[in-house]
Amino acid sequence: MTSNFESSTEQEVVIEANNLGVTYSSTFSRDDYKSHAIKFLTKKNKKKNKSDQKVFWPLKGLTFTGYKGEVLGIVGSNGSGKTTLCKVLSGILTPDQGDLKVNGKVSVLFSMGMGFNKDLTGKENVYLNGMMLGISKEKIDQFIDDIHEFSELEEFFNRPMKTYSSGMKARLGFSVASHLEPEILILDEALNTGDAAFGDKAAVKIRELLSKAKMVIIVTHSHKYAVKNCDRLIWLEKGEIREVGDPSYVMKQYEASLPQRKQSKKRKLNLSKTNIDIKNNIVIEADNLSILYKHNKDEYWALNKINFTINEGEIVGLIGHNGAGKSTLCKVMTKILAPDEGNIKVDGDTTALLNYGTGFNKQLSGKDNILLNGMLMGIPKKRMFENYQAIVSFAELNKVIDKPIKEYSSGMKARLGFSIAATLKPDIFIIDEALSTGDMAFKEKASERIQNMIEDAKAVVLVSHSMSMVEKICTRVIWMENGHIKFDGDSKEGVRRYREDVKAKRTNKKGILIK
Repeated sequence: MTSNFESSTEQEVVIEANNLGVTYSSTFSRDDYKSHAIKFLTKKNKKKNKSDQKVFWPLKGLTFTGYKGEVLGIVGSNGSGKTTLCKVLSGILTPDQGDLKVNGKVSVLFSMGMGFNKDLTGKENVYLNGMMLGISKEKIDQFIDDIHEFSELEEFFNRPMKTYSSGMKARLGFSVASHLEPEILILDEALNTGDAAFGDKAAVKIRELLSKAKMVIIVTHSHKYAVKNCDRLIWLEKGEIREVGDPSYVMKQYEASLPQRKQSKKRKLNLSKTNIDIKNNIVIEADNLSILYKHNKDEYWALNKINFTINEGEIVGLIGHNGAGKSTLCKVMTKILAPDEGNIKVDGDTTALLNYGTGFNKQLSGKDNILLNGMLMGIPKKRMFENYQAIVSFAELNKVIDKPIKEYSSGMKARLGFSIAATLKPDIFIIDEALSTGDMAFKEKASERIQNMIEDAKAVVLVSHSMSMVEKICTRVIWMENGHIKFDGDSKEGVRRYREDVKAKRTNKKGILIK
């Protein structure tokens, strides 16, 4: 199946890859000095016989062309090679096989605003990231107000990034990358944690970019977004290209390859509504809960007089626009933050999965990180070993569990993080945007596990921008807005009201097209 871009002989070629390949072996890797030091200290640098060497090809035999003026999407399951390809196209990795020609300067935005300094303000990070991309301070000065306005961060723009939610980091990262006049812009899972209104706004901005930029490449797990906003799709599977061409056709082929039991007509979560007996026993109680952030002379209430209770047996969805206070509330419930006013009582041990890959040491292997995370949660080493194989099997990472986390895609980190937390069966399980990068099959598998967990856990709190997931698996919704609770009640009714609010916000913003 071909597209107009493929068949056109007049279209200017921007990227040309021929038989592209990247390989790692069990006895050699392109580690930094820190990684080599860790391997030496942990005695993992012992020489192996050639017969023991195992060659792994994260990319193999890739041949494709990218054309001027197109939005090229890359799809595939977790670990299929998408992030590795982005690193090769941007020059971070050098291919071991084949040829690659890139006609233009590449700007890449990886997931979750990687490269930001959490102690600097949003504005300071704009300058830091711009200069890292080789852009002069004078040029950044010209765009700083536009970046501020587009990101919709308002007063947060001058506050430290450690106070940002994952969605706010995504907004700022995209705003920086899209405004500093990139020639070739690569977005690797960079908008997964953004809310729906900003996702539409970003799609419009991407089209505007093509009048100046040469092309845009988008890596995404959102099937609907890929079909709607890309001119062509590349489907990667196990490091190889399975299909290239028209988005609708390629996506149908990709979806047809997914496990039969995970399929539904539109590949939405195929779950039954959670039906659990909710007990009168209160496990979380917030009383006038307030958090005050201070930065220089600026101060604001991230949470302001929050009151709610969560009973045993509930699966509570926390929803709201970026910066509403959801992540801050999660940090209070897990005792990472202490209230400045009011109180919170938590009855039971709490395990939190805050974003994906949080708490991982990128130089250590997946196996070592399982044990490390268990120790950080105060779980005995014996129990971690007893649960080790169950964690690896659920994450479906058997083939890469001995590889460093830095070689994992964002989706693979999401799988491992969720699997560690879910397998250990905590009393109270808090999940903050941890499944935003998972592929559809794993997201459904994780959702089923969340529903099953309530039989052992006292309560589950889920932060998500996926309204279909919240509506299906949550027994109740707390909708937050500007540090306050706007709605607390039935999940179906809460999602309905929130969707209406999102639609109204889209309609009120100039340049956003509602379809």
